[in-house]
Order: sequence, then structure tokens, then C-alpha cells
Amino acid sequence: MFEVSRFWLIVLNVLVILTIHLGISLALNRIPLKWFNPQHFLFRTRDFEKNPRFYTHKLKVKKWKTYIPDGARLFRSGFQKRALAGDSRQYLSTFMLETCRAELTHWLQMVPFFVFFLWNPWWSALAVCVYLFLANMPCILLQRHNRYRLLRVLDITR
Repeated sequence: MFEVSRFWLIVLNVLVILTIHLGISLALNRIPLKWFNPQHFLFRTRDFEKNPRFYTHKLKVKKWKTYIPDGARLFRSGFQKRALAGDSRQYLSTFMLETCRAELTHWLQMVPFFVFFLWNPWWSALAVCVYLFLANMPCILLQRHNRYRLLRVLDITR
């Protein structure tokens, strides 16, 4: 199509990634919580996740979760998920629904991977795809881990 220097290719990729991430985050932040259902197919707890050791021993979530940034700070109406700020049933239910929103946000941030093949050499587009996976998958796993714990506390697991 057209030739650009490696520097401008990196700049373009970073700008597109930021635009996609922020755009999807902003759009999903505006969706009412009532639209999210932890029993929906995407968010439902899988059998292998019900093993209490899956997240703590196999994935070692407690070792790396503190390194995951909380994107809620970017938005005025964002819901902070770094730590519990209450223990009421209402707050825990809201937190659980916010984990659904955050998980969907991170799944959707990976979906437009194919656009990077439009202007990048295949190896560079593949590197962006790997980045998208590595940047979003820990966030997805953390949301699923937190949601299952909240579901157990609220005693609404099936």
C-alpha cells in the first residue's frame, strides 16, 4: 500500500491502540449496569474456575494482580476495582457487575486486531496481536477471579 518508516509505524500503532482502548472503555462505561448479567454465557463461571486453587495456585493471581492498573481512574464515573471500598450487599453486587463490564471491555479491546494487518508488515501486526493478548488477558482473568469470589460471598453461584 504505502511505505512508512519504522518510527511512524510505531507511532501509528500506539495511537490506534490507544484510540481503540479508550474508545471501547468510554463506550462501555456508558452502558447501564442492568445490562450486565454474571450468568450470561460470556461471564458465567466455568467448571474449571470453580476449583479454588485454579486462580491462586495455577495462575498465581495474588502475585501479579497488584501490577494490573485500574483503568477506572480515567473516567469520572469509573468504578474503582483495585480494592473493596465497602462490604454491603449492594456494593458487592455493583462490584460484581462492574467486573462483567471490565471483562467485556478487555475482550472487545482485542477484537480489532485485524486492522493492524492493513498497514503493518505481517510480523509487526502479529507483534501487535501478541501485545493485545498479553495486555488484556491478565485483566480478563483478574475480573473473572474477582467475580467468582464475589458470587460466592453473595451466595448466588449455581
